[in-house]
Amino acid sequence: MIARGLLLAGLLALGAAASAGGAPPPVPVVSAITGPAMPATLAEFGFFADPRAQLPAAGVIPYRLNTPLYSDGAEKLRFLYLPPGTEARFADDGLPALPVGTALIKTFAFGEGAARRLVETRVLLHRAEGWVALPYVWDEGQSEARLALAGARVPVTTPEGRAISYRVPNRNQCKECHGLNGAVVPIGPKARNLSAAWLAPLVAAGKVNTVPAGADTLPRWEDRATAPVAAAARAYLDVNCAHCHRPGAAASNSGLDLRWEQQDLHALGVMKRPVAAGRGAGAFEFDIVPGHPERSILVHRMRSEEPGVAMPELGKATADAEGTALIERWISAL
Repeated sequence: MIARGLLLAGLLALGAAASAGGAPPPVPVVSAITGPAMPATLAEFGFFADPRAQLPAAGVIPYRLNTPLYSDGAEKLRFLYLPPGTEARFADDGLPALPVGTALIKTFAFGEGAARRLVETRVLLHRAEGWVALPYVWDEGQSEARLALAGARVPVTTPEGRAISYRVPNRNQCKECHGLNGAVVPIGPKARNLSAAWLAPLVAAGKVNTVPAGADTLPRWEDRATAPVAAAARAYLDVNCAHCHRPGAAASNSGLDLRWEQQDLHALGVMKRPVAAGRGAGAFEFDIVPGHPERSILVHRMRSEEPGVAMPELGKATADAEGTALIERWISAL
C-alpha cells in the first residue's frame, strides 16, 4: 500500500491545476485555526476540498504513521497543515517543533469503498496559548461533522464484524492521552514513526527543516511478521501506551516508561511489581515475566475488554488481538 504522505506531489499538482482552470483551490481558514473560537462544524476550518472523500484542501498534507495507534480497527486518515512560510523543525527522532497555526487532523472511518463511513474527525490546533484538541462527529448523511465537546457514542461494525458502541472522547478525555506536564501536546508524528520518503519532499519544499537521522526507525505495522520482534513490539508499546506511561503523563504514577527510547528493562516492566494497578493486575505479580506472557500483567490487561482492567483505558472498546499476539511473542523471547 502506498503511504498517503507520498501523495504530496499529486496534491500540489491538483492545486496548480485548479488555479490554471480559473478557480482557486480551497484553502484552510487561518482565523478558525488560530482564533479563540471553537467552530461548530468541521467545514468552518476549510481543511477539505471534498470532505466526504477526505480530499484535502491546498496546503493540507496527508501522511501515515509506520506503526499506528489501534482504535477498534478504524481506518485513520491523517493530515498536516502548516501555515504558509513556516516549517516543522525536527531536532531528533521525536516530535518536531510545530509553529503556531499548525493543525493536525485525523479522521476515523469504518468500512471500505462506497460503504466507508466517517465516524469522527479530531483536530489538534496550535494556537498562541498552546494546543487545543477538538472532536467532531459525522452525521448519518456523511455531509457534515459537528463539534462534540461532550463526546459521543456511535454504533459501528468493526472490521472483524463486531457491533460495538464506539466512543468519541470528550474534550477533557483528549487531554488524558495528549497531556504532558500539564500541557496538551501532539503524540503521533514523531520522526521515528514517519517515512523518510515522505519527509524528503517536504524538506525540498521548505516545509520541514531536515530528515533526522532517527527518522523511519519504527517498523511498519504491515511488516511486523518479518521485522525483528523486539523492534515491532517496542514500536507498538511506544505508539499505543507510552503517551500515558511516561514521566509527566497521565499514568506516570504506574512507574512504567514504555517509550521507544527507554532501555531499562525494569522501567519497561520486566519483573516489576505494579504500583497502582488495583484489580487490573488480576492474580499476577509482575508487569512482564520474561518467557511467560500468560503470567504478565501487561498481556492480561491488553487481552481484557473489562472497564477498569482493559488497557489502554481510552480509545477502544475491543482488545487488539494482533497487537496482543505481537507483545506475547516479544515476552516469550525475553
